Amino acid sequence: MKMELIQPFINAADAVLAQGLQSPMSIGNLSMEQEAYRRKGVAALVAITGDIEGRIVFDLDPETAVRVAGHFAGGELPESDELVRETVCELANQVTGNAVTALNDQGFHFRVHPPVLHTSDHGPTSSEDTEALVICCETASGSLFMNIALRYNVELPGERAAAAGE
Repeated sequence: MKMELIQPFINAADAVLAQGLQSPMSIGNLSMEQEAYRRKGVAALVAITGDIEGRIVFDLDPETAVRVAGHFAGGELPESDELVRETVCELANQVTGNAVTALNDQGFHFRVHPPVLHTSDHGPTSSEDTEALVICCETASGSLFMNIALRYNVELPGERAAAAGE
């Protein structure tokens, strides 16, 4: 997977988490996933179609999800599990929205589907043409995992020119 697809998500997560949690974020470990994604806690999935296709899963262990929801709610602990789930979906929406803006500025055209709660224990697997990268974002409230599986659905202009010259 090309870094030009990943970096906007890292930058967006950094901006959204730093502002929402009022503390810095750092990248923990990165890993490539070959097997089915295993949900860690409260997770939201965002699908993307168009020039870039795939999905991003935002996943927080239950305790981290409660702390993050509390921060986003102004410091109060959430009164319901529903508010925690809605916060994780909104976090996915904000991060994806910021990343999409950067990708649109690079000339990509695609549709971002609304976040949906990801409730199954196992998620989609990567394929030969779509690798999945798991990024651990460390915050003072706990770790957020982004499982990003994206691929180009069209040739890039430079790749078309290179292919024509061969």
